Amino acid sequence: MADAKLQAVLSALSPMARQLNALPSNQPGRDANCVKLNTNENPFPLPMMVMQSALAALERHYLYPEDDNLSLRDAAASAYGLSQDQVVAGNGSSELLGLIYRAFLDPGDSVAMISPGFSFNRKLAKLQGARFLEIEWGESYSLPIEQLLLGPAKDAKFILLANPNNPTGTFVPVAEIDRLVAQSDQLIVVDEAYVDFAPDDALRLVDRHPNLLVLRTLSKGFAAAGIRVGFGFGHPELIGRLRNLQNVFNMNVIGHAMGISILSHRADYDENHRYIKHERHRTTTALSQLGFSVIPSHTNFLLARVPPGRDGKWWQASLDRQNILVAVFPDAGLENFIRVSIGTRTQMDAFLSAARDIISGSMKT
Repeated sequence: MADAKLQAVLSALSPMARQLNALPSNQPGRDANCVKLNTNENPFPLPMMVMQSALAALERHYLYPEDDNLSLRDAAASAYGLSQDQVVAGNGSSELLGLIYRAFLDPGDSVAMISPGFSFNRKLAKLQGARFLEIEWGESYSLPIEQLLLGPAKDAKFILLANPNNPTGTFVPVAEIDRLVAQSDQLIVVDEAYVDFAPDDALRLVDRHPNLLVLRTLSKGFAAAGIRVGFGFGHPELIGRLRNLQNVFNMNVIGHAMGISILSHRADYDENHRYIKHERHRTTTALSQLGFSVIPSHTNFLLARVPPGRDGKWWQASLDRQNILVAVFPDAGLENFIRVSIGTRTQMDAFLSAARDIISGSMKT
């Protein structure tokens, strides 16, 4: 009887929902004996003031969070030199991506992403019943402006690009993004999740272009992936459309408090960012000496072509046997690459030691 009831419930799902599967993820428990370099978390401690803000927020555990995230939006507007009505706050930038798909796409519409890019967008498009167009990056991961403006993407409701990009770690000069947005009548969505490790950002373009949305998160540069705080910046009419779709009380009091504190103490993270950039450079050099070919990165991860003879999945499995977790993207045409998050020096030393052991062992066989 229980199975029959379950099947009845499942049969009531929309055809689209029945086709969707959860994204694969390897999130071991807190006490797992592994070096976790597969999901680009920033593993460093939060500043004490930020931790204290979380404890203070717990005293309000019996109250609903602030409606419409007003204080958090005020803090973001002040931190980035915008007005409150140009800011939407979300439960991570992933929530905001979902809102964009709901706000601007009807079933049968098309959306374009410069690919390879953030694979979660494929799922969002499918959920919305939209066509998902993948436009290849230009030579040396340059912005393919002409193809976007004149090719199949010209009919897309909006165009997505991440800058810096995931999973490649590459960066497009902001002047090129400015040129694309200026020449297009479409909505352009720039995901800047990794911008805190990059040389520039597109936020200054928001006041100049009404067809631009810029997304940010506190997950990567500010070591707050578990807190789930993200922002969208754009023209007030675009932002208002997204806010109207948000669930009531979409964020919790801890996220509000910690988000405000992080924005108020951004300078306290400067050393964190310098450390990660240093480890990024050191790891790039070491991998190159081992026979990997590393794409220059502007993020807190590296995408590296593995030495000839084996593919990325083989390397992922071999590292996993030594309790080192890395990511692979064979579906994105990157079957000979691994993506390695940048962690502490101890973590990176453990990864490099395991890589040396694997190379030494494969040479013996």
